[in-house]
Amino acid sequence: MKTQTQVFRGYGKRKQLNVQTAVECRFTQEIETILSTHCGLVVTGADVTDGEVRYYGKAHFSLVYEDSERHVCRAEKGVEWSATEKDDFLFPALTARLNAAVENISVRREGASVYAQALIGADISFYGEQNFEYLAGGDLIMRRETVGVLSAHLVSGTAETEDEFDTDFVGDILQHAETVNLIELVCETGALKVEGEINLCILALKGNSLVSFERLVPFSMEIPCDAAAFGARAEANVSVANVTIHAEADEEKSKCTVFAEFTLTAEGCVYEESEVDAVTDAFSPTHETHLVFATAESGGVGDTFRVTERVSGKCTLSSPVTFSDALQAITLQRAEADLVATAEGKRVEGVAAATLIVLGADGAHRGVEIGLPFSVPVDAQNATVSVLVCGMSARQKQEGEIDAEATLKITVQEKRAFSAHLVASAEEGEQLPLEDSAVSVYIPRAGDGLWELAKSLKKSPEEVEASNPDIGFPIGEGQRVIVYRKKTIL
Repeated sequence: MKTQTQVFRGYGKRKQLNVQTAVECRFTQEIETILSTHCGLVVTGADVTDGEVRYYGKAHFSLVYEDSERHVCRAEKGVEWSATEKDDFLFPALTARLNAAVENISVRREGASVYAQALIGADISFYGEQNFEYLAGGDLIMRRETVGVLSAHLVSGTAETEDEFDTDFVGDILQHAETVNLIELVCETGALKVEGEINLCILALKGNSLVSFERLVPFSMEIPCDAAAFGARAEANVSVANVTIHAEADEEKSKCTVFAEFTLTAEGCVYEESEVDAVTDAFSPTHETHLVFATAESGGVGDTFRVTERVSGKCTLSSPVTFSDALQAITLQRAEADLVATAEGKRVEGVAAATLIVLGADGAHRGVEIGLPFSVPVDAQNATVSVLVCGMSARQKQEGEIDAEATLKITVQEKRAFSAHLVASAEEGEQLPLEDSAVSVYIPRAGDGLWELAKSLKKSPEEVEASNPDIGFPIGEGQRVIVYRKKTIL
């Protein structure tokens, strides 16, 4: 028995790990009350060796606080961090792509020092060769199917953008935070075009008060990719690698011009879809056949859609507020969200959080963490979600309660996966016994298809159909199948 096999050579995601690590920073300033804590994160690399991956980057911590004399101050410090995760699957030929974010920040005091700790959550995707061997032809009766396969092409790039805008006069910029929102990913011939916006949130000092403002800064970048073509799907992660902000004040006009310069890094993946004409089952009409099967799996992304929703409601509070507190600023807007199944269908549910700066009747500032729950219906099944929070405002209509409003920009990207059970190879076994009769009548199982029937009869589907032109498939209850055999007269 002769057979022909072929090998499909592709590249795709082989493994994904979800990991956490903690990064800590020590401040020695005289800090009386911490108002706001932020950690900006930059991933600088990931190295894969046998059985482990080491990933590393930089963390920039900033504190806004009051000292013992109730002066509002800021402190900044950067630290380098690294972590290692072990997994027996890993080997050096894999390429690691890391998407990391700060999940939580905590602060503690030890003596005269203050320690800020950031809990970093990371999704590490590992890409490598994704090859499989499959039966392509030979002396067998074969069932062929066209199998879709997705191949990944990794891309990366950098871009710079800047913005300037006028605002009311402020004395000092205390803290800033940046969140990237992707608006559109478009594949063109030879390039991936990325459009998005940076939500810049600034906390500033104005006299003895704290004020906050935000700005949506648009950006675009074009990343070369030979495999990119019109209609191809892609995914990308864009982060702010560096930002420089300064303000020029015009005291006579009581105005400030704020200048912001951003350096962006992007890592993404363009997916190329191809088809393989493969054999998913086979048999011999004369011999037992031993088949070896292989599973061909590949994954990528499907459609992406975006929803903008204005939400409002009562907030959870980390500490009480009263009518004697003056609400001054909202800063560090962020969101935690998941795609969940409910009785009404899929929804994006989560919490829009922020730091609310209040001024108490005693003249002291303090920071209150607020959380605004939300639930937004979406038409999606298996997908990833990201949420940008902007335009958040808060007020105290009833004592002790904070009502907030926020605009949510929700991005939902569906996952796409191909999986096929293919015949990798076939070996010939013992010869089948010969049938002596010229005509045989079989009563097959109800529900059998043409292929299942042909395989049980050791006849090609074409022969079965030719002998039984009036039978429909799948087989109905009580139907009979006739098989004719050519006899040689000696």
